Amino acid sequence: MKVAINLDKAQVAEMYRQMALIRLFEEQCARQYQQGKIRGFLHLYIGQEAVAVGAMSVTRKDDYVITSYRDHGHAIAKGIHPNAVMAELFGKVTGCSGGKGGSMHLFDIEKRFMGGHAIVAGQMPLACGLGLAIKRKKEDSAVLCFFGDGAVNEGYFHESLNLASLWKLPVIFFLENNMYGMGTLVSRARAAGKDIYLAADAYNIPAAQIDGMDVAAVREATAEALKRVRTGDGPVFIEAMTYRFRGHSMSDASYYRESSEVEREQVRDPIPAFKKLAVTEGLISEKELAQIDKEVEAAVTESIKFANESPNPPMEALFEHIIAS
Repeated sequence: MKVAINLDKAQVAEMYRQMALIRLFEEQCARQYQQGKIRGFLHLYIGQEAVAVGAMSVTRKDDYVITSYRDHGHAIAKGIHPNAVMAELFGKVTGCSGGKGGSMHLFDIEKRFMGGHAIVAGQMPLACGLGLAIKRKKEDSAVLCFFGDGAVNEGYFHESLNLASLWKLPVIFFLENNMYGMGTLVSRARAAGKDIYLAADAYNIPAAQIDGMDVAAVREATAEALKRVRTGDGPVFIEAMTYRFRGHSMSDASYYRESSEVEREQVRDPIPAFKKLAVTEGLISEKELAQIDKEVEAAVTESIKFANESPNPPMEALFEHIIAS
C-alpha cells in the first residue's frame, strides 16, 4: 500500500470508519440470513470495501452512483443510513426501498444512489442516461457506474462504452475485478485476457488499472477521473483489482477455488492494511481506531434492532408502484 501523504486525520478516520462499518455490517448480514431474517439472494462485498469507500470519498453530493446487485457497500459509502439498508434487507417498510427491493435493489434518489441492479451489466446503459441528463442540463456532476468482471462480456458493456465516448458523457466506468464471474475465473471467460481495462482503448476512453485493495490508490485515481469528466472531456474507465473473500452469494460454497488462494489474498485485506499504514504514518492512533471500532459495533447493533422492530409493508402496498395498461 502506498503512503497516504495527502490524507489528514479526519479523512483517515472517516475512511477507516466506513470500511469497518461495511465489513461488520455484512458479517452481521450473513448471520441474519442464516437465521432466516433476510430472504432471497444475498451477495456480500467483504474484501472489496476499499473500492467503494475510496471512490466515494472524493465525490460530491450531487454525483450519481449506480451499481450491480453487490450493492450494500456502495449504498453505505454513499451515505444511506445502515438502519435503512438493514431494514430493506429484512423487507421492512422503513427500508430505503420500502421493503420491496431487498438486497439487490437498494435505492435512495435524494442521495442520488440509483440502485442496486440485478441484471448483469443492466446498470451501464442507465448510467449513460444519467450522464446524458447531466449534459443536457449543463451541470458538472458525474456518474460513477460500478460493475463486476462478469459484466464485461455482455452487449450492454460495449454499447454503453461506445455511446458514452461518442457523446462525451460524464461517466466513470468503475470495474471491480474480483477475478470471478460467479464461479468462473476471468481468464476462462474472456478471450482478450485478464487485463480488461485495455478494452476501453477500442472506444477511445482513457483507462487505468489500479490496486483495488488500496483505499488511498482508489481515492487518488477517482479524483483524477472526476477532474476529466467534470470538464466535459468524456468518460474514464478504471479497473480496480480486488478480491471477494466470500462466495458469489450465500449459497455459493466456492468449490471452484482453493482455500490457499483465499488465504493468500486475505493478506491483502484492505482494512488491516490501511489501519497499519495510518498508525505507522502517525495519522491516527491505535486508541482512536479502537474507539471507531466500538462506534461501528454500536451502529450495526442498532441497525439490526431497528430492522427487527420495524413493521412490514401494509397489504395495500401490494398495489403500489405497479404499472398497468
